[in-house]
Amino acid sequence: MQRPQKTAEAGCPCEGMLETKSNKGACSIVLTETDREDGAENLLERILDRNNLNQAYLKVKRNGGSAGVDGMTVEEMLPYLKEHREELLEALRSERYKPKAVRRVEIPKPDGGKRMLGVPTVIDRMIQQAIVQVLQPIYEPLFSESSYGFRPKRSAQQAMKQALEYYNEGYTQVVDLDLAKYFDTVNHEILIGMLREQVKDERVSRLIRKYLKSGVMINGLISPTTEGTPQGGNLSPLLSNIYLTAFDRMLESRGHKFVRYADDCNIYVKSRRAAERVMANCTKFLEGTLKLKVNRKKSQVGSPLRLKFLGFSMYKTGKKAGIRPHGKSIRKFKDKIRELTSRKQARSVELILKRLKRYTVGWLGYYSIADMESNIKRLNEWIRRRIRQIYWKQWKKIKTKHDNLVKLGIDNENAWKWANSRKAYWRIADSHILHKSLTNKYLASVGYDDILERYKVLHLNY
Repeated sequence: MQRPQKTAEAGCPCEGMLETKSNKGACSIVLTETDREDGAENLLERILDRNNLNQAYLKVKRNGGSAGVDGMTVEEMLPYLKEHREELLEALRSERYKPKAVRRVEIPKPDGGKRMLGVPTVIDRMIQQAIVQVLQPIYEPLFSESSYGFRPKRSAQQAMKQALEYYNEGYTQVVDLDLAKYFDTVNHEILIGMLREQVKDERVSRLIRKYLKSGVMINGLISPTTEGTPQGGNLSPLLSNIYLTAFDRMLESRGHKFVRYADDCNIYVKSRRAAERVMANCTKFLEGTLKLKVNRKKSQVGSPLRLKFLGFSMYKTGKKAGIRPHGKSIRKFKDKIRELTSRKQARSVELILKRLKRYTVGWLGYYSIADMESNIKRLNEWIRRRIRQIYWKQWKKIKTKHDNLVKLGIDNENAWKWANSRKAYWRIADSHILHKSLTNKYLASVGYDDILERYKVLHLNY
């Protein structure tokens, strides 16, 4: 039976939960009285708690994402739960539940390689999220203070601030470790052993093992998984942190200064010789104890002023050191801007500006910790120039150019003169013709988001 809800309207289930007012009669997953015991041996009951599952459902629905191997979308999840809630609960409690294989998706990496993602079904995503919500508070106090990835109230920006502190303290050499296909090479037996140290409910350990071994579908064929925690699943970030906590503790026991964000780890030392020694010892531990593979081609020793970490690097002017975007990050930004502002596309300028703003807001939100005002100023003018050339290209005919120039306040004589210019699009975009007509103020009025002003506001908050 459904427990009564505390709502303004009697008998009306909670809005926004698994059972909304429009879905009256669709009961939530409810625990029996015997299931409500608390404690380490009853983690499964806490995972299947009504409120916990409601939160997991809402989180998955909010995140969206594509369907898994069964084709079920996020929108179809609630009707399915209304119809199959009891059998799903019973299968989970009796340990008969069998997760479906993940759908393999390949996405290109900046270096030309491919990153393999595994997309679970929406139901499996909800169950995994419910597990994370119970296990995360248990493990958070056990994680290292130097671990910043996939943790509440921690970020890449905080990791970079800590790295800068180490550099200013004299740790001017860095060991940059790169783990080859980390998420695909986690040893299942070692991971389950680590889980059992805190997870005393064997039913939860066995359920997580099922997810680890659920398999992957490639081209319609399911292949078993004997190692790894596929990127894309809600559980993977937490499991990856649990697995690498042993490495964190080893570094701490030796007194090392380090910053780790998921599988990206930088260790800061004071000399080149010490860095090479630490590199050798860490490689031995990671490959020998944790059965991971260190990518020797990408792992390197050097100065934080040169090496890239989380898209950033450091700089030094006189006695001052600071954070800046790495050169590769700037080049990647410009490549994306070129794609979004290509003059070959048949889109309105207003739509192009909306897409441009969506990208630049996200990029600045991540990189605004960096000192880059002069860089942003140049990029701002460069982007405006690209927008102006789109306008000029889309006006095409001489009469259209003339008419639009007049609308923008250019006198008739100059409008005809400028409309007949034979200069190439890129040259025209930086000429007085478009600077006087398509002014910065006009571009702002049609939707251009001034990245310099946005950067200044965001940077002040750091």
